[in-house]
Amino acid sequence: MPHLGVNIDHVATLRQARRGAEPDPVWAAAEAELGGATCITLHLREDRRHIQDRDLEILKKTVQVKLNLEMAVTDPMVDIACRIRPNQATLVPEGRQEITTEGGLPVAGQEKKVKAAVTRLKAAGITVSLFIDPKPEEVEASARVGADAVEFHTGEYANAPDGPQRDHQFMRIAEAARQAQGLGLVVHAGHGLNYVNVCRIAQIPGMTELNIGHSIVSRAIFIGLRKAVREMVRLIERP
Repeated sequence: MPHLGVNIDHVATLRQARRGAEPDPVWAAAEAELGGATCITLHLREDRRHIQDRDLEILKKTVQVKLNLEMAVTDPMVDIACRIRPNQATLVPEGRQEITTEGGLPVAGQEKKVKAAVTRLKAAGITVSLFIDPKPEEVEASARVGADAVEFHTGEYANAPDGPQRDHQFMRIAEAARQAQGLGLVVHAGHGLNYVNVCRIAQIPGMTELNIGHSIVSRAIFIGLRKAVREMVRLIERP
């Protein structure tokens, strides 16, 4: 049964729309924990479009569950992670013009760079996950650079029409999960997962963590964050 990581970036996005103090993602993290989240995920982007350094620093002191920092593979971001020391760092691709992360990190094309970041992070006592597409070559490269875990990008699965196309995308993820576990990697997944499509991904053997943000925050507008998290936890735990 996977753990639920709640991504609080969208709470910070709403705050930054007015450049004010609310809603505070620190409060959102507390509500998510009370709702049953076992991981708080946040992406400190290089352009600081939503999460700010202040958020990360306070959350490190206040979060009682696992703190997962999503970050680009750059020296300045690795410096920040090694100073703050979240429980987990997830290395992700990052584009200045993208609305949200559009695909997995191309580890196979930049193994030397990724391995250097992984080595520094692990030396600081941080568990390292790589956000990748469910492709055999990316899984193999992730193992070679020394990652502890991989998080499969589930966007193509989430966006595919229900039926054969979604079935195909699901099988890609399930096969990649088997491959990753065979190489000693812990398996996570995320991106585009919601209250309708999450159950199938949660049932993949060996799946240990699902990171979900947009659908939970969207649901929270109507019913509150604590209850929205509880609903997602129940879906993930469903046999």
